Amino acid sequence: MTANIGQAGNPQATAARERSLMSRLLGGEFQQLPVFLSLVLIWIVFEILNPQFITSRNLSNLVLQMAEYGLLAIGETLILLLGEIDLSIAAVSAVGGAILAELAANNVNPYLAILAGAASGAIIGLFQGFWVTILRVPSFIVTLAGSLGYLGLLFVLIGQEGTVPIMSNTINAIAGNYLPAWLSWLFVVISIALVAWSVWRNKAARRSMGLPVKSSSTMWVRVMASVIVMILVTVVLNAYQGVPIAGLILIVFVAGFAWMSQSTTFGRHIYALGGNEEAARRAGINVKGVKIAVFTLAGLLAAVGGIVGASRLGAASTAAGGSDLLMDSIAAAVIGGTSLFGGRGSIWNALAGALVIGSIENGMALLDAGTSTKYLVEGAILLLAVTFDTFTRMRRQKLGR
Repeated sequence: MTANIGQAGNPQATAARERSLMSRLLGGEFQQLPVFLSLVLIWIVFEILNPQFITSRNLSNLVLQMAEYGLLAIGETLILLLGEIDLSIAAVSAVGGAILAELAANNVNPYLAILAGAASGAIIGLFQGFWVTILRVPSFIVTLAGSLGYLGLLFVLIGQEGTVPIMSNTINAIAGNYLPAWLSWLFVVISIALVAWSVWRNKAARRSMGLPVKSSSTMWVRVMASVIVMILVTVVLNAYQGVPIAGLILIVFVAGFAWMSQSTTFGRHIYALGGNEEAARRAGINVKGVKIAVFTLAGLLAAVGGIVGASRLGAASTAAGGSDLLMDSIAAAVIGGTSLFGGRGSIWNALAGALVIGSIENGMALLDAGTSTKYLVEGAILLLAVTFDTFTRMRRQKLGR
C-alpha cells in the first residue's frame, strides 16, 4: 500500500503514465476517440446555432439520411482494410437501385426485385475483384473505369426519362416505415445479450490462447456504455415515430460485418493482407480468394445501400450515384478512423464516420447554409483525419509496430 501511495504521488511516475497514454493515442490505439470528440463538438455547435438539431424528429431524419452512405461506407471500409480503394461504390449503388425499380415497375415480386438488385452489386464486385486480383490492374483504375461504365449503364436502364418511380409499398416501406416501440425494445434486449456474450466469448478465447486479457471492470464498463447508448437512442427515436427500419438495417449490417471482420478467420485474413500482403501469402493465406471475396462483399453492400436510397426517394434516378454519395462514403470510412494504408480500422468506424458526415449535412440543412460551407467543413475534417492517420502510421513504423 505504501509503495502504491508513493508511486501515485511521484511526479515522475505520473509524467511517465501521461507520456504512455499520449504514445498510445498517437500510435493509433484509440481510433474512435478523435471521431467521438469531433461528433460531440459538431452536435454542441449545431445545437447552439439551432435548438431544433437535437430533437427526436431531427435525429430520426438524420438516421434516414445516413443509412444509404453508411452501408456504402461499410463496403469501402472492407476495401480500405486491404489497402485498396473503390471509386465505383456509388455508381454500383445506383445500378442496384435502378434494377430494383425497373423490376418493380414490371410487377416483379418485390422480394425478388430486392434480391436481384442486391445480386447485381455482388456480380459487379466479383467482376472488379477479378480484374484487381487476377489481372493485377490497380484498384484505383479498375473502379474509376467501372464507375464511368456503370453510370452509363444507369442511363441505359432508366432511359431518357431520368426517373423510374417505385409504386411497391413493400419496397417503399424499407425507408418509410418504423418499428413499433415494443419491437424496438425487444431488439435492444437481444442486442444487450449479444454484446455481453461477445465480451465474455472474446475474454475466454484470449485466455485459452494465453493472450493478455483486459480487466473485467474495463470490459464491463464498455458493455455498460454500449447499453446506455442503445437505450438512449431507442428512447429518443421512439419519442418521434420509432426506430426507422432503414436505421435498423444499417445497424444489423454494421454489427454483422464487425463480427465477421473481428471474430472469424476470414476477417483476420483481411487485416493480414492489409498489413503485409507478402507476409500473408507466405503464411498460407489465400490472397486472391480473400481479395475477390472482399470486392464482392463491397459490391453487395453498395447495392443494398442503393436499394435503401431508392426506397427513401421512392424512385430510381440517373442523378443517383453522384459525386456527393461517393465522397461521403469514402469520407465516412476515413473520418471514422480506418487507415488508408490498410490493415487498421474496424467496421464500427464506418458507422461513426457516417454519423459525423450525416450530422454535418443535417446541421447545415437546418441552418440553410450554402453547399460550399458544407464542403469546406467536411473537407477540413477529412484532411485532419488523413493527417492523423499518416502521422500515426509513421510513428508505428518508427516504433517497429
